[in-house]
Amino acid sequence: MKRRTFLAGLAAVPVAGCGLSGTSSTTTAGNGQVTGEITFQTWSLKPKYTDYVNGVIDAFQKQHAGTTVKWVDQPADGYLAKVMADASAGSLPDVINVPPDLSFPLAKAGQLVNLDESLKDAKPEYLENAWQAFEIPGKGGCYGFPWYLNTGPIFYNKALFQQAGLDPDKPPTNFKELEEQALKLAQKKIAMLGQTPSIADFGLYGVKLFENDKFAFNEPKGVEFVESYKRMYDAGALIPEALTQNYTGAGAKFMAQQTALNPGSAYDLGKFMTDAPSLYANIGIAKPITNTGSANMFLHGVSVPKSSKNQATALAFGRFVTNAENQVKFAKLASIFPSTSKGGDDPYFTTEDGSDEARVRVAAAKQLKTAVNYTPVQFSDQMREALLQQLADVMLGKKSAKQALDDAVNECNRLLK
Repeated sequence: MKRRTFLAGLAAVPVAGCGLSGTSSTTTAGNGQVTGEITFQTWSLKPKYTDYVNGVIDAFQKQHAGTTVKWVDQPADGYLAKVMADASAGSLPDVINVPPDLSFPLAKAGQLVNLDESLKDAKPEYLENAWQAFEIPGKGGCYGFPWYLNTGPIFYNKALFQQAGLDPDKPPTNFKELEEQALKLAQKKIAMLGQTPSIADFGLYGVKLFENDKFAFNEPKGVEFVESYKRMYDAGALIPEALTQNYTGAGAKFMAQQTALNPGSAYDLGKFMTDAPSLYANIGIAKPITNTGSANMFLHGVSVPKSSKNQATALAFGRFVTNAENQVKFAKLASIFPSTSKGGDDPYFTTEDGSDEARVRVAAAKQLKTAVNYTPVQFSDQMREALLQQLADVMLGKKSAKQALDDAVNECNRLLK
């Protein structure tokens, strides 16, 4: 699951007109009056969530007489380039939808409003780990209101586990168990995995990713991690297609029961039930595989550029669209979770009704409170591609794990500069 696009491509959820209301009426935000016009830019939310976003905008405009919010939605393709081009031209919208790794270069260049300075009372409204995800590591300051989050369980195929003589009720919980069970599956010509590790997987393994303003995942623990994947690949536990750049078929392979385990979203069960009923009949649900005790977290947020000519209104709207009430309503429409400290207390995220879907949703909401955005905000798509290429070289025997990680870290640090 690419961290930036975890919301895109999900089944459309019918939404009615939402007469959304805010929490309380305010007339100031930061150091100015909440009035006038602003532009709000989102990332690929039309047409699925048009009624929802329009409802939020209408509620804000009613609460703050004299305000106008113009909504612009950009397609997923080319979004990064669009934002960076607007930043270079000094024409960023007043409120922009960004994940942490896209906010980072803008914040580092001094182009985003520091919320810790402008809205000092906002921080307690959000989960601490979500707020921290929009900080510049080592320098402080938060540069985005956390918006929607996601995490998920591990799904596994109980029938394939049984074929390999594994206990279908004891899936791997850490990476040592993952390798042990993957090698047993491989003996029966069953692949455990459909993708090579991401940088977030290195974090889940316990690898130190970034230190002293540079990437450091070529440390011994990182080498150990890659060597375990090499052993699994050599045994046939990792499918060869996973070595292809930008490979996106891991989910399809799992649904076709060609791999035994796959990370997913808390809302994937419905897709399995509809599109892969034979898999659904044998689906196992487990906590994320981690050596650290904390799951991985994906998130998006909204930031306010310093170039906004109406910062007070932009800040008020950013806070409004991400408040607890609006986030909970959005989360019930889409495959997401709220980032507010109170949002997760809604019964929808705390109460099971006996269904697998509710059980997974409640478990995911609980683990988000301690989840970590393992992907460093400095880690760009170019860096991701460089790491994937080096991992492929290891799997194919062209390089040792140490040499490949040294090369990957050197390239990432070069790109960082």
